[in-house]
Amino acid sequence: MPKILIIDDEKVIRSTLKEILEYENYEIHEAQDGVEGLKKIESQDFDLVLCDIKMPKMDGLEVLDKVYQSDKQPQFIMISAHGSIESAVEATKKGAFDFIPKPPDLNRLLLTVRNALEKKDLVTETKVLKKKLSKKLDMVGESAAIQQVKETIEKVAPTDARVLITGPNGTGKELVAHWLHQKSGRSKSPFIAVNCAAIPAELIESELFGHEKGAFTSANKQRQGKFEQANGGTIFLDEIGDMSLSAQAKVLRALQEHKISRVGGDKDIKIDVRVLAATNKDLRKEIEENNFREDLYHRLSVILIQVPALKDRKEDIPLLVDRFLEDIAKEYGTSKKGIDEKAVAKLQEYQWTGNIRELRNVVERLIILGGKSISLDDIKKYADF
Repeated sequence: MPKILIIDDEKVIRSTLKEILEYENYEIHEAQDGVEGLKKIESQDFDLVLCDIKMPKMDGLEVLDKVYQSDKQPQFIMISAHGSIESAVEATKKGAFDFIPKPPDLNRLLLTVRNALEKKDLVTETKVLKKKLSKKLDMVGESAAIQQVKETIEKVAPTDARVLITGPNGTGKELVAHWLHQKSGRSKSPFIAVNCAAIPAELIESELFGHEKGAFTSANKQRQGKFEQANGGTIFLDEIGDMSLSAQAKVLRALQEHKISRVGGDKDIKIDVRVLAATNKDLRKEIEENNFREDLYHRLSVILIQVPALKDRKEDIPLLVDRFLEDIAKEYGTSKKGIDEKAVAKLQEYQWTGNIRELRNVVERLIILGGKSISLDDIKKYADF
């Protein structure tokens, strides 16, 4: 049941609002002035506050300011007499959801309350999702190798420096790119990831830079590319070592001139994009074999981050296993399984050529096929090594 606080110095208004809203099955609390209302907000959690603007001791705008400076941020609907409409508009600029005039119109009141509560639900859901995403993108590990990666991210992320992330498949290169974006000034703008190895060579330029209608046979309409979609934010070019030389030339131009042109178009489009790239290939060797442009390599590798293979950070395996046990149990809606110390030690002996991705797959298999607590025997039976 949504919890609503009414702050108004007029008892008649409070009683009227309370009667209307209780009939709609809302839990209603009252305060006769701003000071009392602020105390109630500090001591309880409200979904919505209906707050008069003109009150003795503390007016509604001051209540709004003080609440929004705190951790508690319920939705606010301001109640305004005719003479305080300007103040009500000012309140919405400060973050109030809306205002309703006195005496309140029943239909408008109920619609505004419903909409404000829906917004509160969306805000809460967004916070939960962000928290889940943050945990999902958490970089688990305390080894010296992973600590060095974390320290580099902290130093580099706030800048706009281009970063080349290297390391074997399954080590978490995209995770590093996400953290570079999340800890940057661009975090509220798009993060666009492109797997260059998964796009056919003949389509990569259209995918990255877009195309004009009629540029080729199946180009039925104009299309924005990934660089335009990432404008103001970050583009992550994964497996850039698999990009064609012609596409490399256009990426180089984008980095040099901060401009792109769509396939089949002659108009330059300005872009403001931070470029992060990743590869599991030795790009210097690719340069020697004329598969990769040396000038693009130097443009991309302002900062180099080498993500260690799992075999080089085996001390992190117990922490990773524990995280996977927890995450997979949540996905399956089951309780978290335990694991014997000998079983963990056995997992630490393996070379993990598929790195963290392979470890997670093995843990998931052990959860499904193993006993109530994963044992050394379960490892021998189901781990396939």
